[in-house]
Amino acid sequence: MESQANLSSQKRGWENILVEQYQVPKGEAICYDHKKHTIYLSLAPRPVSLYQVREKQSYRGFYRKGDIAITPADMSIFCRWERDDRFLQISISSAFVDTVARETMERENLELIPCFRTKDSQLEAIAMMLLTELQQENTASHLYVESLANLLAIHLIRQYATSKPHLAIREGGLPPYQLTQVLEYINAHLDRNVKLADLAPLLNMSKYHFSHAFQQSMGIPPYQYLLQQRIERAKLLLKQTERYSTGVPTRSLAEIALDCGFSSHSHFTKQFRQFTGMTPTAYRLTV
Repeated sequence: MESQANLSSQKRGWENILVEQYQVPKGEAICYDHKKHTIYLSLAPRPVSLYQVREKQSYRGFYRKGDIAITPADMSIFCRWERDDRFLQISISSAFVDTVARETMERENLELIPCFRTKDSQLEAIAMMLLTELQQENTASHLYVESLANLLAIHLIRQYATSKPHLAIREGGLPPYQLTQVLEYINAHLDRNVKLADLAPLLNMSKYHFSHAFQQSMGIPPYQYLLQQRIERAKLLLKQTERYSTGVPTRSLAEIALDCGFSSHSHFTKQFRQFTGMTPTAYRLTV
Protein backbone atom coordinates (compact mmCIF):
# COMPACT_ATOMS: atom_id res chain seq x y z
CA MET A 1 0.00 0.00 0.00
CA GLU A 2 1.68 3.20 -1.23
CA SER A 3 -0.62 5.62 0.61
CA GLN A 4 0.62 6.95 3.91
CA ALA A 5 -1.14 5.52 6.95
CA ASN A 6 -3.04 7.84 9.25
CA LEU A 7 -1.81 5.80 12.22
CA SER A 8 1.03 3.27 12.24
CA SER A 9 2.80 1.09 14.79
CA GLN A 10 6.01 1.22 12.74
CA LYS A 11 7.93 3.29 15.32
CA ARG A 12 6.43 1.62 18.39
CA GLY A 13 8.88 -1.27 18.58
CA TRP A 14 6.13 -3.87 18.17
CA GLU A 15 7.74 -7.13 17.11
CA ASN A 16 6.42 -9.42 14.35
CA ILE A 17 3.37 -7.27 13.63
CA LEU A 18 2.64 -3.96 11.90
CA VAL A 19 -0.73 -2.29 12.43
CA GLU A 20 -1.81 0.65 10.26
CA GLN A 21 -5.02 2.59 9.87
CA TYR A 22 -5.75 4.10 6.46
CA GLN A 23 -8.20 6.64 5.12
CA VAL A 24 -7.69 6.91 1.35
CA PRO A 25 -9.47 8.55 -1.59
CA LYS A 26 -10.80 6.65 -4.61
CA GLY A 27 -7.96 4.84 -6.34
CA GLU A 28 -6.13 1.59 -7.02
CA ALA A 29 -3.02 -0.22 -5.83
CA ILE A 30 -0.97 -3.39 -6.19
CA CYS A 31 -0.19 -4.87 -2.77
CA TYR A 32 2.56 -7.42 -2.17
CA ASP A 33 4.68 -8.50 0.77
CA HIS A 34 7.16 -11.33 0.54
CA LYS A 35 7.57 -11.84 4.28
CA LYS A 36 4.19 -10.97 5.84
CA HIS A 37 0.61 -12.19 5.81
CA THR A 38 -1.76 -9.26 5.52
CA ILE A 39 -5.25 -8.82 7.01
CA TYR A 40 -7.54 -6.00 5.91
CA LEU A 41 -10.51 -5.00 8.04
CA SER A 42 -13.02 -2.54 6.57
CA LEU A 43 -13.76 0.45 8.80
CA ALA A 44 -15.77 2.37 6.17
CA PRO A 45 -19.05 3.81 7.50
CA ARG A 46 -20.70 3.14 4.11
CA PRO A 47 -20.21 0.19 1.70
CA VAL A 48 -17.31 0.58 -0.73
CA SER A 49 -17.33 -1.02 -4.18
CA LEU A 50 -14.08 -2.91 -4.82
CA TYR A 51 -12.55 -4.83 -7.68
CA GLN A 52 -9.76 -7.22 -6.67
CA VAL A 53 -7.56 -9.66 -8.58
CA ARG A 54 -5.38 -12.27 -6.86
CA GLU A 55 -3.51 -14.69 -9.12
CA LYS A 56 -6.27 -16.11 -11.38
CA GLN A 57 -9.12 -15.21 -9.05
CA SER A 58 -11.09 -11.99 -9.05
CA TYR A 59 -13.77 -10.42 -6.89
CA ARG A 60 -16.11 -7.52 -7.57
CA GLY A 61 -18.51 -6.39 -4.88
CA PHE A 62 -19.10 -4.26 -1.83
CA TYR A 63 -17.01 -4.26 1.33
CA ARG A 64 -18.95 -3.29 4.41
CA LYS A 65 -17.73 -2.35 7.86
CA GLY A 66 -16.34 -5.48 9.54
CA ASP A 67 -15.58 -7.34 6.30
CA ILE A 68 -12.15 -8.96 6.23
CA ALA A 69 -9.70 -9.90 3.47
CA ILE A 70 -6.60 -12.06 3.97
CA THR A 71 -3.61 -12.11 1.62
CA PRO A 72 -0.90 -14.70 2.43
CA ALA A 73 2.76 -13.76 2.19
CA ASP A 74 4.38 -13.85 -1.25
CA MET A 75 1.05 -13.28 -3.03
CA SER A 76 0.23 -10.08 -4.91
CA ILE A 77 -3.22 -8.53 -5.18
CA PHE A 78 -4.56 -5.73 -7.37
CA CYS A 79 -7.28 -3.55 -5.81
CA ARG A 80 -9.47 -0.77 -7.18
CA TRP A 81 -11.96 1.04 -4.95
CA GLU A 82 -14.64 3.36 -6.23
CA ARG A 83 -14.93 5.84 -3.35
CA ASP A 84 -13.14 7.03 -0.21
CA ASP A 85 -12.19 4.04 1.91
CA ARG A 86 -11.21 3.44 5.53
CA PHE A 87 -9.59 0.22 6.70
CA LEU A 88 -7.19 -1.36 9.16
CA GLN A 89 -4.20 -3.21 7.71
CA ILE A 90 -2.42 -5.77 9.88
CA SER A 91 0.79 -7.32 8.58
CA ILE A 92 2.11 -10.27 10.58
CA SER A 93 5.46 -11.91 9.94
CA SER A 94 5.09 -15.24 8.15
CA ALA A 95 8.24 -16.47 9.91
CA PHE A 96 6.60 -15.65 13.26
CA VAL A 97 3.41 -17.53 12.31
CA ASP A 98 5.55 -20.49 11.19
CA THR A 99 7.36 -20.43 14.55
CA VAL A 100 4.07 -20.43 16.46
CA ALA A 101 2.84 -23.35 14.33
CA ARG A 102 6.04 -25.29 14.95
CA GLU A 103 6.07 -24.64 18.71
CA THR A 104 2.37 -25.33 19.33
CA MET A 105 1.52 -27.91 16.68
CA GLU A 106 4.84 -29.22 15.39
CA ARG A 107 3.85 -28.03 11.92
CA GLU A 108 6.27 -26.99 9.18
CA ASN A 109 5.74 -25.13 5.88
CA LEU A 110 2.43 -23.64 6.89
CA GLU A 111 0.29 -22.15 4.10
CA LEU A 112 -2.72 -19.87 4.54
CA ILE A 113 -5.86 -19.73 2.41
CA PRO A 114 -6.45 -16.33 0.79
CA CYS A 115 -9.84 -14.69 1.39
CA PHE A 116 -11.40 -11.90 -0.65
CA ARG A 117 -14.21 -11.03 1.77
CA THR A 118 -15.28 -12.85 4.91
CA LYS A 119 -16.84 -12.30 8.31
CA ASP A 120 -14.87 -13.47 11.35
CA SER A 121 -15.98 -12.11 14.72
CA GLN A 122 -12.89 -13.41 16.57
CA LEU A 123 -10.45 -12.00 14.04
CA GLU A 124 -12.33 -8.69 14.03
CA ALA A 125 -12.17 -8.55 17.84
CA ILE A 126 -8.37 -9.08 17.82
CA ALA A 127 -7.98 -6.45 15.12
CA MET A 128 -10.04 -3.90 17.05
CA MET A 129 -8.01 -4.51 20.22
CA LEU A 130 -4.85 -3.82 18.21
CA LEU A 131 -6.45 -0.67 16.77
CA THR A 132 -7.40 0.51 20.27
CA GLU A 133 -3.84 -0.03 21.45
CA LEU A 134 -2.53 1.83 18.40
CA GLN A 135 -4.77 4.79 19.18
CA GLN A 136 -3.56 4.90 22.79
CA GLU A 137 -0.07 5.95 21.69
CA ASN A 138 1.30 3.87 24.54
CA THR A 139 4.93 2.92 24.05
CA ALA A 140 5.04 0.51 27.02
CA SER A 141 2.54 -2.08 25.82
CA HIS A 142 4.82 -4.73 24.38
CA LEU A 143 3.58 -7.60 26.54
CA TYR A 144 -0.04 -6.88 25.60
CA VAL A 145 0.74 -6.53 21.89
CA GLU A 146 2.84 -9.71 21.96
CA SER A 147 -0.12 -11.55 23.49
CA LEU A 148 -2.43 -10.26 20.76
CA ALA A 149 0.09 -11.17 18.05
CA ASN A 150 0.29 -14.72 19.41
CA LEU A 151 -3.49 -14.91 19.58
CA LEU A 152 -3.74 -13.66 16.00
CA ALA A 153 -1.19 -16.22 14.78
CA ILE A 154 -3.01 -19.07 16.49
CA HIS A 155 -6.33 -17.96 15.00
CA LEU A 156 -4.88 -17.77 11.48
CA ILE A 157 -3.37 -21.24 11.86
CA ARG A 158 -6.60 -22.71 13.20
CA GLN A 159 -9.00 -21.11 10.75
CA TYR A 160 -7.06 -20.31 7.56
CA ALA A 161 -4.34 -22.95 7.17
CA THR A 162 -4.63 -25.11 4.06
CA SER A 163 -4.83 -28.15 6.33
CA LYS A 164 -6.36 -28.03 9.80
CA PRO A 165 -3.71 -28.72 12.45
CA HIS A 166 -4.26 -30.12 15.92
CA LEU A 167 -3.47 -27.63 18.64
CA ALA A 168 -1.86 -29.33 21.62
CA ILE A 169 -2.65 -27.58 24.91
CA ARG A 170 -0.96 -28.36 28.20
CA GLU A 171 -3.51 -28.50 30.97
CA GLY A 172 -3.07 -27.77 34.66
CA GLY A 173 -1.29 -24.43 34.67
CA LEU A 174 2.19 -23.84 36.04
CA PRO A 175 3.69 -25.74 38.98
CA PRO A 176 4.08 -23.51 42.07
CA TYR A 177 7.87 -23.22 41.78
CA GLN A 178 7.63 -22.11 38.13
CA LEU A 179 4.84 -19.66 38.88
CA THR A 180 6.89 -18.18 41.73
CA GLN A 181 9.88 -17.80 39.43
CA VAL A 182 7.81 -15.90 36.86
CA LEU A 183 6.05 -13.68 39.40
CA GLU A 184 9.34 -12.74 41.03
CA TYR A 185 10.80 -11.84 37.64
CA ILE A 186 7.81 -9.64 36.77
CA ASN A 187 7.86 -7.86 40.13
CA ALA A 188 11.60 -7.22 39.80
CA HIS A 189 11.18 -5.65 36.36
CA LEU A 190 8.01 -3.56 36.65
CA ASP A 191 9.84 -0.50 35.35
CA ARG A 192 10.80 -2.25 32.11
CA ASN A 193 9.02 -3.38 28.95
CA VAL A 194 8.55 -7.00 30.02
CA LYS A 195 7.87 -9.27 27.06
CA LEU A 196 6.66 -12.82 26.53
CA ALA A 197 10.08 -13.37 25.00
CA ASP A 198 11.52 -12.61 28.47
CA LEU A 199 9.09 -14.79 30.44
CA ALA A 200 8.57 -17.94 28.38
CA PRO A 201 12.30 -18.85 28.16
CA LEU A 202 12.50 -18.78 31.96
CA LEU A 203 10.46 -21.99 31.89
CA ASN A 204 11.73 -23.28 28.54
CA MET A 205 8.24 -22.98 27.05
CA SER A 206 6.80 -21.50 23.86
CA LYS A 207 5.17 -18.12 24.25
CA TYR A 208 1.73 -19.54 23.48
CA HIS A 209 1.97 -22.42 25.97
CA PHE A 210 3.38 -20.10 28.61
CA SER A 211 0.53 -17.60 28.17
CA HIS A 212 -2.07 -20.36 28.37
CA ALA A 213 -0.51 -21.98 31.46
CA PHE A 214 -0.07 -18.61 33.20
CA GLN A 215 -3.72 -17.74 32.70
CA GLN A 216 -4.77 -21.14 34.00
CA SER A 217 -2.73 -20.54 37.14
CA MET A 218 -3.57 -16.88 37.77
CA GLY A 219 -6.96 -16.48 36.13
CA ILE A 220 -5.69 -13.53 34.07
CA PRO A 221 -3.20 -13.20 31.18
CA PRO A 222 0.40 -12.07 31.85
CA TYR A 223 -0.07 -8.52 30.52
CA GLN A 224 -3.01 -7.94 32.88
CA TYR A 225 -1.05 -9.25 35.86
CA LEU A 226 1.85 -6.96 34.94
CA LEU A 227 -0.48 -3.96 34.82
CA GLN A 228 -2.06 -4.87 38.15
CA GLN A 229 1.35 -5.08 39.82
CA ARG A 230 2.38 -1.74 38.36
CA ILE A 231 -0.73 -0.17 39.88
CA GLU A 232 -0.02 -1.80 43.25
CA ARG A 233 3.55 -0.47 43.23
CA ALA A 234 2.22 2.97 42.33
CA LYS A 235 -0.12 2.84 45.32
CA LEU A 236 2.80 2.11 47.63
CA LEU A 237 4.84 4.97 46.18
CA LEU A 238 1.90 7.35 46.41
CA LYS A 239 1.60 6.54 50.12
CA GLN A 240 5.13 7.85 50.62
CA THR A 241 3.70 11.34 50.60
CA GLU A 242 5.89 13.33 52.96
CA ARG A 243 9.53 14.22 53.08
CA TYR A 244 10.29 14.58 56.79
CA SER A 245 7.75 17.08 58.14
CA THR A 246 7.46 19.35 55.12
CA GLY A 247 4.52 17.57 53.53
CA VAL A 248 6.31 17.55 50.17
CA PRO A 249 5.77 14.32 48.14
CA THR A 250 8.87 12.13 47.97
CA ARG A 251 8.29 11.52 44.24
CA SER A 252 6.43 13.44 41.59
CA LEU A 253 3.69 11.68 39.64
CA ALA A 254 5.92 11.70 36.56
CA GLU A 255 8.69 9.94 38.52
CA ILE A 256 6.25 7.36 39.89
CA ALA A 257 4.95 6.73 36.37
CA LEU A 258 8.46 5.91 35.14
CA ASP A 259 9.31 3.86 38.26
CA CYS A 260 6.25 1.71 37.58
CA GLY A 261 6.85 1.20 33.86
CA PHE A 262 4.29 3.61 32.44
CA SER A 263 5.31 5.48 29.33
CA SER A 264 4.02 8.87 30.49
CA HIS A 265 2.24 10.74 33.26
CA SER A 266 -0.99 10.74 31.20
CA HIS A 267 -0.83 6.99 30.53
CA PHE A 268 -0.22 6.34 34.22
CA THR A 269 -3.17 8.53 35.21
CA LYS A 270 -5.52 6.83 32.74
CA GLN A 271 -4.60 3.29 33.81
CA PHE A 272 -4.68 4.17 37.51
CA ARG A 273 -8.17 5.66 37.15
CA GLN A 274 -9.40 2.56 35.31
CA PHE A 275 -8.18 0.28 38.11
CA THR A 276 -9.06 2.37 41.16
CA GLY A 277 -11.79 4.76 40.07
CA MET A 278 -9.69 7.81 40.96
CA THR A 279 -6.67 9.70 39.71
CA PRO A 280 -3.24 9.26 41.35
CA THR A 281 -3.53 12.81 42.73
CA ALA A 282 -6.88 12.03 44.36
CA TYR A 283 -5.55 8.73 45.73
CA ARG A 284 -2.54 10.48 47.23
CA LEU A 285 -4.88 12.83 49.13
CA THR A 286 -6.67 9.89 50.73
CA VAL A 287 -3.60 8.33 52.33
